[in-house]
Amino acid sequence: MSDPLIKIEGIAKRFAGRDGAETTVFDDIHFGIEQGEFVCLIGHSGCGKTTILNILAGLEPASGGYVFVGGREIKGPSLDRAVIFQSHALMPWLTVMGNIAFAVNSRWPDWDKAQVREVCQRYIDLVNLTGAERKRPAELSGGMKQRVGIARALAIQPKMLLMDEPFSALDALTRGMLQEEALRICAETHQTVFMITHDVDEAILLADKIILMTNSPCAKIAEIVVNTLPRSRNRHDLHRHPHYYRIRNHLIEFLVDRSRAFDQETPAGGYDPRNPPLVKPGLTEDVPATEVGVLARSPAGVKPLVAVVR
Repeated sequence: MSDPLIKIEGIAKRFAGRDGAETTVFDDIHFGIEQGEFVCLIGHSGCGKTTILNILAGLEPASGGYVFVGGREIKGPSLDRAVIFQSHALMPWLTVMGNIAFAVNSRWPDWDKAQVREVCQRYIDLVNLTGAERKRPAELSGGMKQRVGIARALAIQPKMLLMDEPFSALDALTRGMLQEEALRICAETHQTVFMITHDVDEAILLADKIILMTNSPCAKIAEIVVNTLPRSRNRHDLHRHPHYYRIRNHLIEFLVDRSRAFDQETPAGGYDPRNPPLVKPGLTEDVPATEVGVLARSPAGVKPLVAVVR
């Protein structure tokens, strides 16, 4: 079996305090992301989510472990990995076309103006900003600015798109609209995405897999939840699917209770960080509708079992 496009092997992050004592934010993190997969990471503030994203982007070194993209270890930032932050980070003196062209020129410095403009226009159209090409950021709404950021990131045709809560600063209506736009764009482009979010419903709408992290210090991956909802989702009908509340309840229960109690509840030797449990809520049919069926992959050598989370 071939390796995933993105492979994270045992990364850790440690900081030295003022008193010289070392604090481990997270340790021995392992997971992979397949080509074209949309993966969300959820956990409480302080568990190191953004740090993991920065390590994947090459913006920050890990204290240990390795990250491979396409079989090659990353050593720093690369145009193969585009980042969209909470703020749009647009250059205020450039137009929409100019902001995207700046990125395209960085990717393909030998292209002439016509080639650059053609690619920019394609991605401006993709994010539904046709007609706003000559506007500057001050003339755009918050949602439009974030659309420009998405177009700029996609225009360099990265192997991976890294998103750090890109819609969290927007109002509810704009956030919902952009979530559906992200769903449409990723379906059209087959883009590989790693996204950090605190929004459970956003993760269920967008993700193929949802990675759950325990609390810091020494945070770890508790489990990887497979989104069992059909890929053709939309925000208005999502809650009508019979698996929706099973998945949502499982994620909420983790954030409220299990994320804090994970270390105390995990039996000695019962958790292998190299093989986090793969959980598929909603696939067990012989349990009452008020319960959540969970198919869990136990550590290597242990027979897979069906557990019921009440």
